Amino acid sequence: METLCSNINVGSSISKPSFCFRFPSLTHRRGAACRRKELIPISQVGENDQNLVKCIGKGVIGLAAATVLSFSSYSPAFAQSLTVAFPVSHTPEVNTVQRTLIEAWSLIRETFVDPTFNHQDWDLKLQQTMVEMFPLRSEDAAYSKEYQSFRIGSDGNLQGVGLFVSVEPNTGHLVVLSCVENSPAARAGIHEGDELLEINGERLDGVDSETAAQKLRGRAGTTVTVKVHRGSGAGVSSYQEVKLPREVIKLSPVSSTIIPHKMPDGRLLKTGYVKLSSFSQSAAMEMENTIQDMENQGVESYILDLRNNPGGLVTAGLDVAQIWLDGDETLVNTVDRDGNMAPISMVNGHAVTHDPLVVLVNEGSASASEILAGALHDNGRAILVGHKTFGKGKIQSVTQLHDGSALFVTVAKYLSPALHDIDQVGITPDVQCTVEMLNSGKDTFKERKTSSSSLEADSCIMVAEHELDIQESKGSAS
Repeated sequence: METLCSNINVGSSISKPSFCFRFPSLTHRRGAACRRKELIPISQVGENDQNLVKCIGKGVIGLAAATVLSFSSYSPAFAQSLTVAFPVSHTPEVNTVQRTLIEAWSLIRETFVDPTFNHQDWDLKLQQTMVEMFPLRSEDAAYSKEYQSFRIGSDGNLQGVGLFVSVEPNTGHLVVLSCVENSPAARAGIHEGDELLEINGERLDGVDSETAAQKLRGRAGTTVTVKVHRGSGAGVSSYQEVKLPREVIKLSPVSSTIIPHKMPDGRLLKTGYVKLSSFSQSAAMEMENTIQDMENQGVESYILDLRNNPGGLVTAGLDVAQIWLDGDETLVNTVDRDGNMAPISMVNGHAVTHDPLVVLVNEGSASASEILAGALHDNGRAILVGHKTFGKGKIQSVTQLHDGSALFVTVAKYLSPALHDIDQVGITPDVQCTVEMLNSGKDTFKERKTSSSSLEADSCIMVAEHELDIQESKGSAS
């Protein structure tokens, strides 16, 4: 995701907490996003702008320690500047929040996909928020760690012990969902289902999973001590306390296996099953390596599983699409805040494989998952099997702000290559996988239910294999 603006320039000669802030015009193009965005001392404002400050009008807070927010424009359509003012907190943490809000609002005002902001006066709402937050205490100005979690998901790396934990809804206890293979936690013998009791001697009663994850993460080379409880079906339980070294943990978004099955004519075929859990920076490279390895093993058809994949980096989704497509196909169409539509197309693409492909989707498939599914479906490359997707048809930019937090701004919406609007609608698959379908009496489904492979018990995978059989029998490659 593209960073639209890097930072805010704070004038060094400010002697008191009074600032004038200029926002870019609402009609600017993105290339000029940082042309006149800065904080400058009021003492340096020109004569015309001084008049603006004097003409603030209703709602101005008449305090010496006040920030003046000046919205100016370079377009005749916005000839009038809007200036608002609010008190500046002397509490450093709260003042930092105020500055962050100013920085964030400048990005939103310039890039948000709806320039009317749903016909709401958000300039006024910003002023009101600044006033309301003035009496905040330092502890009220804390930020969450959600951006760090997002970066871990997009980068595909973290520094920690390799544990995935979650709160068990019935008991409220923190339990281990899984351990990354060969991670410190896995090597220490911690298993799925173990209850996490303590981290560095601190009890975890009432602690949520994200807070626990933050406590487990840390600089590689440091250690963390955890205490876990393991129960067994025989009523025997044990406690384990272990010191774990933190390491750089690589999170792979791709998992795969080969599913052998018989065709109706008795031939044995290999189907490559590839699960893509997120669209991180490494997703396309890992996907390509996986497909190439399966091709070398004689795989003749593929199932790409995008179920419960919430998305991630749009560029990663487009890169994955090009693994399966040739030529100059359109991958997605974007529509900006002015209603201008622009296709994003391949240039002389070369697919890694032309083998038949089925893509699995469900209500948890969103954003970049829907871009990929739409690209493969509308270009005739894949059949979609499963349930209707989530319906998130908007693209966000992510900008890191000066205080280390980040702003996610919806900057465009997208349409599929066939110009289908996905937002709040989703994509309806070609074939639904339902219990009724599996109970329809088809021999192929009945035979596959007895397979020893755990994946074969997945109803959608059985339906996908049936669709691949149909394609194979027709001699189709897409």
